[in-house]
Parts: sequence; C-alpha cells; structure tokens
Amino acid sequence: MKAFYSTRFVLPLPPGHRFPMGKYERLRDRLVAEQPGVTLAQAEPASDAELALAHAPRYIADVAQGTLSATAQREIGFPWSEAMVERSRRSVGASVLAARVAQAEGVAANLAGGTHHASADAGGGYCVFNDIAVAARVLQREQQAARGLARPPRVAVVDLDVHQGNGTAAIFAGDASVFTLSLHGEKNFPFRKVAGDLDVGLPDGAGDADYLDALDLAMVELDSRFRPDAVFYLAGADPHEGDRLGRLKLTYDGLMARDRRVFDWAWRRRLPLALSMGGGYGHDIGTTVQVQMNTFAIALEYWRRWQNVAR
Repeated sequence: MKAFYSTRFVLPLPPGHRFPMGKYERLRDRLVAEQPGVTLAQAEPASDAELALAHAPRYIADVAQGTLSATAQREIGFPWSEAMVERSRRSVGASVLAARVAQAEGVAANLAGGTHHASADAGGGYCVFNDIAVAARVLQREQQAARGLARPPRVAVVDLDVHQGNGTAAIFAGDASVFTLSLHGEKNFPFRKVAGDLDVGLPDGAGDADYLDALDLAMVELDSRFRPDAVFYLAGADPHEGDRLGRLKLTYDGLMARDRRVFDWAWRRRLPLALSMGGGYGHDIGTTVQVQMNTFAIALEYWRRWQNVAR
C-alpha cells in the first residue's frame, strides 16, 4: 500500500509550542520498521493551480510570500516560515497523490493531512491549506476529463477527527458533488461550527459504544442521501481517551472498530479511499502514533482485498 509523507520539512516552532510536530516522523519510522506492506514515498508539493481549486489566489499568495497578517498567523497557530509553506504544500500534495493512487489500487494514504480547519481564504487550527478539499477537486477534474464524464465524480468526505471540519464544510457549501460528514465533539474546537451536509456532535466523555452507535447511524444516513464515487477518510487519533485536546474517551479497540466500519463501508461499495491522519495530541505522543499504526494495519488489510480482486 502506498503512503506519502513530508517529514523532511519540519516547522521551526518556538520552544513550548503545543503542536506535536514529532509525531509524523515517529509514525513514518514505525511504519518502516513494522509494516513492510506499506510503501513510503516523499510527497511532491501542490502547485498554485491545484491549490486554487479550493483556495482564493490572494490567500495562496499571502502564504507563499510571507505577507500573512499577524492575526492570520495567530489563527493558523504557526509563525510564518519558508518551511511552513513547503510543508503545507507537500501535505496537500500527499493527499493528491493518495487520491490518484487509490483510484488504481483501492486504498492509499497521507501520513499527515486532514487539515480541515482551512477555508478558502484563511487558515486556522494548525491548518494552512485544506488538503482534502484540494485533493477532492483535483480528483474530480482529472477523473471527469480522463473518463469523459458529463459531471464530476461524486466525493464523500468522512471526517472522524474529534474537531468539526469547518473549513471543509465552508469550501464545499452548496456543492452537490461533495458530501461532508463530520462526527466530532460538540463542545470542542471550533466553537463556531460551519454546517456541513451531516454533522454529528457528541458530548464530552462519550466512549466507544456511544461513538460507534452514532457513527453507524451517520453512515446509514450518508448511504440514504448520497452515492459517492470516491471517499476521503480523515482518521483523527484525537478521539482517543489519552488525548490532551479530544475530550472523548475512545479506547484503542473503539478506534479500530471505527476505522473498520469506514473501510468496510467503502470496500463493500468498491469505493476507492484516500486516507489522511488528522489530529492527535496525546499526553504521551506514543499513544497518538499507536492509534495511527492501528489505522494503517486496517488500511493495509483492505488494500490487500483490493489487490486480490484485481488479480
């Protein structure tokens, strides 16, 4: 299974910054050591033209040229640097590549991504560009042209980060070709939600049973309202009970059951799935990486199912 990373580009964050930048390299290193079935490759940066499919040209230029206002940088949560620009472009590029590969192989992944708080003309919540929105639009454009379709293929975004995907919802508002589902902590960030196609807010302290019941109902509703041609799955590690910012109480087993439900739903419909990792802020960052490793194990299992069908 192919997975794309950008860990060579590390943001120069000030001492004490609470974003756990090191989780990406730790995930990559563990995959190399423990999952030989995952083939890793450095992501290429997204171009301005690709970014412009989901973002305003002025915002892209401000990020690229370092002319973001101090307020805009505070909203993002990172100080501007050339490394921030390069990493943000490559994080988007990784999801673009994963979406392309998934069309051929059924499942592919971005070791980072899930930057769902970035809207068309602003970043937020440690998100500069919205990788899923850009990748979905690139995929739609390329597949429509390649297959001579009268309309762009339909895309479902299944966002299971603990924080609501406000930026993704804003970008795709009114776009009937994309369905956004977000299952998240109701009282968690962002405190001003942007309505998507289906939003399910959970109370603080919700555990495995309540979460999985809510997910089952949400997937049934998605099925009844939308017939996608491809899926983007944002598998946040932050609903885990050991997360500093999550406020939910899912166990490793609960999160694996969550992942299996999404992969199985896509597999039974033979929908190519592009995976991104989203948030994770464990008190012990090792717990975040373990959640992600568990997700990759399940992804690899379903990728192998696709390969058996292809033979």
